[in-house]
Amino acid sequence: MGIPSPVREHTEQLPQYDSSDNDSLQFTTEIGGNTSKATYQEASGAPVEVNSPLGYSVGWVTVIFLNLSKMIGTGVFSTPSTVLKGAGSVGLSLFYWVIGYLMASSSLSVYMEFASSFPSRSGSEVVYLEQSYPRPKYFFPTVFAMQTVLFSFSSSNAIVLAQYLFKLADSEATPWKLKGVAVACYTVAVLVLAFHTRWSLRLANAIGLVKLLTLTFIAITGLVVLGGHTSVKDPKANFRNAFEGTSGATAYGATNALTKVWFSFAGYENAFNVVNEVRNPTKTLKWSAPLSLGVTAVLYVLANIAYFSAATKEEILNSKVVAAGVFFEKVFGTGGASKALNFLICVSAFGNLLAVLIGQSRMLRECGRQGVLPFTSFWTSTRPFGTPLGPYFVKWSLTVLMILAPPAGDAFSFVVDLGVYASSFFGSILTIGLVVTRIRRARLNLPPPDYKAWHVTVAFAILSNLYMVVMPWYPPSTGAKGGDVSFWYATYCAVALGIIGVCGVYYYVWIKLLPKIQGFKWEQTVLKLDDGALAHRLVRVPKRNA
Repeated sequence: MGIPSPVREHTEQLPQYDSSDNDSLQFTTEIGGNTSKATYQEASGAPVEVNSPLGYSVGWVTVIFLNLSKMIGTGVFSTPSTVLKGAGSVGLSLFYWVIGYLMASSSLSVYMEFASSFPSRSGSEVVYLEQSYPRPKYFFPTVFAMQTVLFSFSSSNAIVLAQYLFKLADSEATPWKLKGVAVACYTVAVLVLAFHTRWSLRLANAIGLVKLLTLTFIAITGLVVLGGHTSVKDPKANFRNAFEGTSGATAYGATNALTKVWFSFAGYENAFNVVNEVRNPTKTLKWSAPLSLGVTAVLYVLANIAYFSAATKEEILNSKVVAAGVFFEKVFGTGGASKALNFLICVSAFGNLLAVLIGQSRMLRECGRQGVLPFTSFWTSTRPFGTPLGPYFVKWSLTVLMILAPPAGDAFSFVVDLGVYASSFFGSILTIGLVVTRIRRARLNLPPPDYKAWHVTVAFAILSNLYMVVMPWYPPSTGAKGGDVSFWYATYCAVALGIIGVCGVYYYVWIKLLPKIQGFKWEQTVLKLDDGALAHRLVRVPKRNA
């Protein structure tokens, strides 16, 4: 695994833009090789790659499995105990999974409209924030690019995969053994994707099918258990007084439960990171993306019903991050069948690592194409294997760091909550940005997108994301250290906002302060690489010569 080999670079002058925040917006029009629909975008954004250097290998099957594989990772197998603890009752915990689906579905419609407006741009949020808030110039591209790089780790999923591997081997997992296996798992995932885009997508699809069949098997097995056809005694016990314990639920518990559910649905937007690799993206995504989310939501609810049919509330609560393992043991015992199903969960977790790597590598590449990160060619180049090696290397480095650095006991909850909170923060800005984009495009008489989300759906998406930003600050009834980590309950909120604040400082120093002190201005140029990749680069131009 390494950094992309040197490539010859060609820069091309663009029209000069005044660095003032008050300069007028300028728009460009380009038709990409993936669609006949034009992309109208503000000119300071990354250029449209008419011929995608990553190819056009993403069809409707890959769209479905990119989303499904990221959603069906470790969340539905590892978070039911936390959701139950926060909800207080079996009935309310099941209802939270339905709420999570509605939240994800409303946000999905926002992504759909954005993708229809910018059908030849990959990178999802990178592009949509860039185009929703083009002024102050480079502010959102810079801040979001920096936070995307800093949060581009998948340590929680790698840790859960390692936990299931130790459970599969009936071996005791010490903290450092767990970390070592997690690092090894993630390294293998990166190496699998590093050498060929098309075959890596095919492998991800194959594992995605295994994941789908595994969760379907759990769901069907749960129905068999409920029918009384297994050795489980009284499988309907948890459903007789399903809402018993709801009165003990707190605002903190409810928010914590919804955070874990939201984490489990994270991935409904994954295919939007590869839009420029999809032929006729609006037509394809319009039905395949909602289908992947709907199928996943149904299986999530059925899987949770299966858990509650086989195990008591106490057993689920004590299961921590291996709730599905308890289910297998209760139904199949500790013999070969249970081990085989635990192996399938390991495959599922590994497939999640692949799906996240595929999607986020494109997001990181798009951040680099905006020109606001140093070493533009490192982020943008697809040489020598036609894959984004630079972003893969960054994700591997930060994931290994986040596996090794945090205390093992709190790593899972803290890292999950940190990522979800940052995602919700920018999600709320993004959904509001859709309203801003609609108003701007109407004022400029730009053609309407082929897909338009309902107003009520957009409003619900805004409120959902704002709830996930505000409510985590509400303290638990047991005190400041009464959360699901051993330190201050809102540490992840403060850390997430602190990191975003540091990114804002970086923007001010890099884009505003340094030019003022050193007497230059940033000028935007187009960078062309030998692999056909296009990017913007910011170059320094002395003011006296500008």
